[in-house]
Amino acid sequence: MLTIFKEIFTWWNHQTLGTRIQIFFFGKFVGEDHQGNRYYQSKSGKRWIVYNGEIEASKIPNEWYSWMHSINNNIENIHQVKKYKWQKDHLPNQTGTQNSYHPKKNKNAVKKKYKTWQS
Repeated sequence: MLTIFKEIFTWWNHQTLGTRIQIFFFGKFVGEDHQGNRYYQSKSGKRWIVYNGEIEASKIPNEWYSWMHSINNNIENIHQVKKYKWQKDHLPNQTGTQNSYHPKKNKNAVKKKYKTWQS
């Protein structure tokens, strides 16, 4: 019962009631990524995501980015893409968190790489 109220009154909690209705009538399930995000497409070609957890656009993995933006990509072979050991896992946007970049945290960025002109 609580999830129905959340779907009606909040848009930041996974999906809204409108999204659920759209999926029921027009959506075709295309796939799911390793983070649990679910991808849908309508017959007209519209594509959308139901995020697992917080809604954050940077949570789209590289494998699904080209599909979302209608760039040629073979979705059938998406799970067969070879990952190398040097490749890092996807990291969502860190802006506003303790892990965000700031020049004062980076000791090398604060050092001047030039000498100022003295008169």
